[in-house]
Amino acid sequence: MENSVTPTHCPYCALQCGMNLTPAPDGTVEVTERADFPVNRGALCGKGRTAPAVLSSRVRLTSPLVRSGGTLVPASWEEALDRIAGELSRTRSEHGPDACGVFGGGGLTNEKAYTLGKFARVVLGTSQIDYNGRFCMSSAAAAGTRAFGLDRGLPFPLEDIPRTGCVILVGSNLAETMPPALRYLSELRENGGTLIVVDPRRTKTAEQADLHLAPRPGTDLALALGLLHLVVAEGRVDEPYVRERTAGWEDARAAAMAHWPEYVERITGVSVPQLREAVRMFCEPEAAMVLTARGPEQQSKGTDTVGAWINLCLATGRAGRPLSGYGCLTGQGNGQGGREHGQKADQLPGYRKLTDPAARRHVAEVWGVDPDSLPGPGRSAYELLDALGTDIRSLLLMGSNPVVSAPRAAHIEERLRSLDFLAVADVVLSETAALADVVLPVTQWAEETGTTTNLEGRVLLRRRAITPPDGVRSDLEVLHEVADRLGVEKGFPTDPEEVFEELRRASAGGPADYSGITYRRLAEENGVFWPCPAPAPAPEDGTGAGSAVRAAEGGGGPGNLPVPYDTSRDVHPGTPRLFLDRFATEDGLARFVAVSHRAAAEEPDDEYPVLLTTGRVVAQYQSGAQTRRVDELNAAAPGPFVELHPRLAERLGAAEGDPVVVVSRRGRAVAPARITSGIRPDTVFMPFHWAGEGRANTLTNPALDPISRMPEFKVCAVRLETPTPTPTHTPTA
Repeated sequence: MENSVTPTHCPYCALQCGMNLTPAPDGTVEVTERADFPVNRGALCGKGRTAPAVLSSRVRLTSPLVRSGGTLVPASWEEALDRIAGELSRTRSEHGPDACGVFGGGGLTNEKAYTLGKFARVVLGTSQIDYNGRFCMSSAAAAGTRAFGLDRGLPFPLEDIPRTGCVILVGSNLAETMPPALRYLSELRENGGTLIVVDPRRTKTAEQADLHLAPRPGTDLALALGLLHLVVAEGRVDEPYVRERTAGWEDARAAAMAHWPEYVERITGVSVPQLREAVRMFCEPEAAMVLTARGPEQQSKGTDTVGAWINLCLATGRAGRPLSGYGCLTGQGNGQGGREHGQKADQLPGYRKLTDPAARRHVAEVWGVDPDSLPGPGRSAYELLDALGTDIRSLLLMGSNPVVSAPRAAHIEERLRSLDFLAVADVVLSETAALADVVLPVTQWAEETGTTTNLEGRVLLRRRAITPPDGVRSDLEVLHEVADRLGVEKGFPTDPEEVFEELRRASAGGPADYSGITYRRLAEENGVFWPCPAPAPAPEDGTGAGSAVRAAEGGGGPGNLPVPYDTSRDVHPGTPRLFLDRFATEDGLARFVAVSHRAAAEEPDDEYPVLLTTGRVVAQYQSGAQTRRVDELNAAAPGPFVELHPRLAERLGAAEGDPVVVVSRRGRAVAPARITSGIRPDTVFMPFHWAGEGRANTLTNPALDPISRMPEFKVCAVRLETPTPTPTHTPTA
């Protein structure tokens, strides 16, 4: 394996760009172009190109650490694992199984996410498991499931985007969050299509748009309703489509008609002429798409907001048709697969509902346990973190850094400190790992094999390219060893392909059916789109092939559609495009949901008169735990900043680079001013990648969406101050 070229995928965002890795004699790893992978076609951003830097022992963990006398000190694996098992056992015996919590991550492979969920429910018997993907696209998932009966980020491949007529991109800055994907929007415009970007900032992505709508943060719901009002008023509803393929239109129509254009203009700040132009651009082509990201989703009304954009697609016949539809741009590397296979509080593998008796029976049979032994749904991510130190006394955390990434982060840091016991498995000593009682150094992307599922629903195979350093083990080994110490000797294999084979069985027949996918197929086919059911066993009369063909034509999984099927191979080809024949509801109809605008959980007032919104920059990723350890990326984005309009800066008396204090009801952050006319005068922006005094999530509001339990990261009320100079003491004679 060493010194050979290994085709694999980037460890960062949900594009999961293809790349080749070649180990060098000096221990470094070279990244080269992999043009055969269709998503990025060889293109990589700076994060992908520099990803091997985190493989260096200079920046990553290579030995377990245990807390002794208030300090983390190196320890043996046996000592560390014994301590974890002992503390979890003590917590269960003294406080019950739900006093043990488990917190996962959207960057874990499908095998790890699956095993973590199984570990929580079978070994610990706890309902208290969730993951940081709850903070990513849970509102879009809830809205998609409510409307279509199924959540898959994109129900079509990225290659369809340049071929549609118009894209409305809501709350996404692809140029910085997923740079290789920007080519799809450029190609759209080269092909004669148009791009509408909805964002309160004039980002690098918005600069590419034919029309940029800059609504006040927290008003995306009103904006979507205003556009739907105009669709109705201008006679642009696709009446035959609505009649034949949807339900619930009358109530949704009535709700939208209460949002007349002038009213929406007052709420959003988007002018009526711009609203009318957006409707014209969206409705005139034969095909069009709406794509959302964290902007509309990370709100206390995120599910309804996404639902309003879906209603716009349904009313105009832009869902379940070629080159049209609603899609969500998943953020984290395995944000899609991470929630499909059991590390989310309310779900079992295959995207099954934990409250469904049939789902419990199926998964319990695969796991070899009594269905009644499986706990029910637990707390969502923020609610779980908020309960640390009170109801939850011990926590096992893998692949997440909530000290930086959680809303109201200072409070969550306090809750983590209040635990009786915290164990963290990570690649680096993150801010969260630094608080732990035990830290386990685990393998990372280039050192292990496993699968991820990208934003298209394409299941991919990441391949091991190098040998991990001595002293490092995989997360699967960690869970196997702890399970064994807690009395469960079987059911937790350490070989990822063996885990995936069990995952296939557990997912079979579920909404996210992986049963027809194998490691061999993933290697040969550059990924396979789910649902991909396994062919039914051939009956003795030899009619099995026909049954398999019928499964591919619609019976093989919810939302399947007619696809070419090679009966000689007797495998399902996967489902790149969903809903073309029917939606994944019982009657096959998509559901309109009547929604109305409502204010953000926290609006500006005299004390906190400015809106704060947060996001990412191109050179850093998520909580920055890994990218902040890469010199090239730190040189490009060395620290946090406060982006504000020149008029707001003038009122504050701040110049470019001056420190600005941002204060919310939850705390304060300090960062240099970055002054630009590309942001609304009533709004400031902070990136959330850093800890310390510039931590943006110290300020953010944990108000939760009632359906998705998504916190309101994207809008809260703040005030701005300039730092008070420290008095200089002049000694007297």
